[in-house]
Formats: sequence, C-alpha cells, structure tokens
Amino acid sequence: MPTNFLTKEGYQKLQDELDYLRTVKRQEVANRLHEAMEGGELIENAEYEAAKNEQAFVEGRIQELDVLLATANIIEENGSKKKGDGVQMGSKVTIKEGNFEAEVYTIVGAAEANPREGKISHESPIGKAILGRKIGDSVKVETPGGTYSVKILKIN
Repeated sequence: MPTNFLTKEGYQKLQDELDYLRTVKRQEVANRLHEAMEGGELIENAEYEAAKNEQAFVEGRIQELDVLLATANIIEENGSKKKGDGVQMGSKVTIKEGNFEAEVYTIVGAAEANPREGKISHESPIGKAILGRKIGDSVKVETPGGTYSVKILKIN
C-alpha cells in the first residue's frame, strides 16, 4: 500500500471531512432515500436515482479517506529540518522563474496538493525538480509543455 504524505493540517482537514461524511452526510442521504421511496414508483423516480448515486459517492469517498488516513505519513512543517538541508517535504519554498514574480509553495503529498493555495505535490514537475535542492540553485523543471528553469530564493 503506498504511503500518503500529509501535513498535520492536511491530515486534520481530511479527518474532519471523514467525520462529516460519516455523521452528517450519511444521514442526509439516508433521509433523501427514505423520502424518495415514499414518493411512489421507484423505477420512474428521479429523486430516488439521484439519492442512490449520491449515496454511492459518499460511501466511496469514505472508503477513500479511510485508506488515505490509515496510510498517512505526517510530514513536519519546518520542524525537523536543519539549515542547509535543502528542500524537503513540508518545506515552504520561494522560487523565481525568469522575469516573473517570485512564488511561494509548500511541498506536500499528492492528496493535499492545491496550487491555488500554494501547496504543490512532491510528485509534480516543480516538486520533483526542487526536492533536495538548496538556496541559490537553478533547477530545470520538465513539464509536458516544455522545460523551464527556476531559481530557489528561500527555504523555510
């Protein structure tokens, strides 16, 4: 079973989602199913079909989160790193590409990645390229759209 890397915050967020799905959402879907079954012909009942689909989605997501959390490896954010260790899981890294503005990213596991929030996966092209690198390093990032270089300005 593959290991999933999560920050403490990411782990808690997924745990909260799992708790919500098990306690609140399951009951909501069960209520919708019950109401739809009272609505008559199940074969022609669109609400019943929609509720069954939602139930399948909720149960699938619960199973997915169970596995994800059971195999999670919590990464330390800035805690156990020594100065000069380079970019690691949990590092907050400032990079700059050419004449563009500097960007700040936190290196996280794939399950927690959200580039809009500045969280990139260690499996992403940028994540792979900068892991283990140090401040001042220029790194080539290989993407399906081509190759470009970034410079590491800061590691927290």
